[in-house]
Amino acid sequence: MLNTENIIIDDTTLRDGEQTAGVVFSRREKLAIARLLDLVGVQEIECGIPAMGADEQDSIRALVELGLSARLITWNRALIPEIQASIDCGIQAVDISLSVSDQMISRKLKKDRNAVKEQLKLALGFAKQHDLYVSVGGEDASRADLGFLVELLQITRELGGERFRFCDTLGIMDPFSMYDKVVWLRAAVPEVEIEVHTHNDLGMATANAIAGIRAGARFVNTTVNGLGERAGNAALEEVVMGLKHACGIETGIDTHRFRELSLMVAKASRRELPSWKAVVGERVFAHESGLHADGVLKDPHNYEGFDPAEVGLVRQIVVGKHSGASGLIDRYRSLGIVLSRDDAGLLLPVVRLEALRRKRDLKDRELVNIYLNGAELLKAA
Repeated sequence: MLNTENIIIDDTTLRDGEQTAGVVFSRREKLAIARLLDLVGVQEIECGIPAMGADEQDSIRALVELGLSARLITWNRALIPEIQASIDCGIQAVDISLSVSDQMISRKLKKDRNAVKEQLKLALGFAKQHDLYVSVGGEDASRADLGFLVELLQITRELGGERFRFCDTLGIMDPFSMYDKVVWLRAAVPEVEIEVHTHNDLGMATANAIAGIRAGARFVNTTVNGLGERAGNAALEEVVMGLKHACGIETGIDTHRFRELSLMVAKASRRELPSWKAVVGERVFAHESGLHADGVLKDPHNYEGFDPAEVGLVRQIVVGKHSGASGLIDRYRSLGIVLSRDDAGLLLPVVRLEALRRKRDLKDRELVNIYLNGAELLKAA
């Protein structure tokens, strides 16, 4: 496996994740999430927006006082007072964000490209005077003119900015165009690292994030469970496991606590984790279909792309309408009941009818009752 230690996960659960409509993290929840992100090895945590006010600033100071191994970075508009607020919180790394598409420059800011460039020069110059690590955030970069983006990267390089955040703010890109644009920008201004920030409005946030990394981006934004504005962001657990198992890229993240982390954020955000959620959903390693259950019992690699233990999950053999003999025998064995294949064949029609009646898979108690009620049938056989 390719060991790419240079890939940096910048998790923004505490910033963009909390910008999910209706989500509010308490200070205690923020500290707990940050600690666990740090424990699993996330290298950078975007921890808040100081310009929001005193309570947010106090939370950021509390995060700084934890002394985490992860670098803490704050989100700011490219305005000197906001950058100063970050400095006052004890922060040493900032993202300074500017709208960079003509749509937003003219229709939101009511300015022109030159004004944006001058604003960047002032804000970045101020940040570097205070020895801050700087990511220049290009809001709506996916709709921006590439030539203009190159101009902004050149300013970033000349004034000492460390990286440029290429934001697909509206989540409208596909992985192919993401790859092409990141390759183009890396070639145009190779001294400035690229960070990709993707949204899931078209269901491609994770794919776009991975495409950006494959194209040469060293930094990638994620959120736990894909929490975020509108349809959310690229999910930390999906990006890390996708890089590892689809691309052969190891991020250095300890994935064994992903389920624990996902449940923590689900509880804090009051956003229930779907059982089918990729990588960490409770039932993504549940097998019911007769062919699949039989195959996974013979060799898990037949129907599992990776070991569920890698993310803190366990394999489940579910008994329901589509079950076969192998799955039924295994499930009863887990209940301390030994069935022969002939016994399983006799019970299967009863099991399937009961699952059909209940419109779900069957619980342990129900399976025991079926066995007990079918005892005479099994004896007669």
